[in-house]
Amino acid sequence: MSTTTPDIQEINFNTDAATRDNVLITSLDKVLNWTRRSSVWPMTFGLACCAIEMMATGASNYDIDRFGSGPFRATPRQADLMIVAGTVSLKMAPRVKLLFEQMPEPKYVIAMGACTVSGGPYIKYGYHVLKGVDRLIPVDVYIPGCPPRPEALLEGLFRIQEKMKFERILDRERKNLKPALFVD
Repeated sequence: MSTTTPDIQEINFNTDAATRDNVLITSLDKVLNWTRRSSVWPMTFGLACCAIEMMATGASNYDIDRFGSGPFRATPRQADLMIVAGTVSLKMAPRVKLLFEQMPEPKYVIAMGACTVSGGPYIKYGYHVLKGVDRLIPVDVYIPGCPPRPEALLEGLFRIQEKMKFERILDRERKNLKPALFVD
């Protein structure tokens, strides 16, 4: 009649067969994580060339919407994913941090492009460029490339969704961060 998996246990109810076939038992963590990873709301934060690739990901050829990521938000208060795409200058850094702090918990960050990940070509002589956005805010997924392809951004989104799948409600503090993921 029913099969068991390692994380699902058979519970014996004294009910009729029709009720048993229509009852689903799961944890609150699994339901919330399923809904959150099926409806990721990214905030656009395009700072340079990588923003063009980010916009292409939302267009019809790649259609980020079909993978559970809704339209890009223009406000941090409605977003749960910040995609930092492009060169972060030292003048822009306080604004990036402020926007990150305005996002509701749980929040995630994708660093898209060589300039965002490490400073890019400006790493040695660019006095005006932040040498990696992770010096400013915690990053969950790094996407290297100059600029990275839209497929790489989609892979980064999949990594974020995979991370969401195994979160626990009570463990959502941003301290004790696990190492970030790199998209090849």
